[in-house]
Amino acid sequence: MTPEEILSHIRNVKDFPKKGILFKDITTALKDAQTYKAIIDNLYEQIKDMDIDYIAVIESRGYLIGAPLAYKKGAGLVIIRKPGKLPAEVIHEEYALEYGMDALEMHKDAIEKGKKVLIVDDLLATGGTIQAADKIIQRAGGKVSGYLFLIELTELSQELKFNAPIISLIKC
Repeated sequence: MTPEEILSHIRNVKDFPKKGILFKDITTALKDAQTYKAIIDNLYEQIKDMDIDYIAVIESRGYLIGAPLAYKKGAGLVIIRKPGKLPAEVIHEEYALEYGMDALEMHKDAIEKGKKVLIVDDLLATGGTIQAADKIIQRAGGKVSGYLFLIELTELSQELKFNAPIISLIKC
């Protein structure tokens, strides 16, 4: 299945979570077994030769993509969550969204110093979430080797500067 075919299974929701936002709802793609498999298989092809120790996934849709990729890649899985959801000592980072402010946390001991990390999320828009995750991983001593997304909204992401490669299956 091509990226264009995968995109045809993703629903657009106008004015969510607030007026003026066109939300890319991937649940319609994930519910179809063939499409979900194609998403994971296509993304895995993009990272299969990367030298990484961990895949860091961002709550919540990043989990749905990153967990099967970590399994296929034989990499550890690092969970990055919204505040107050992790039981041990955390590294906390606030960031701006296209529609407000939020924060992310990761266990302080989730990554050993110098280990290579691929950050995975479902969508790249303004980059706030990914930049916060990047800062958390660096503060823990990890080295970000790349960023992987199912969808990149190029109109919003084109001005972003990152220290590692950005890999996106679908650009729109």
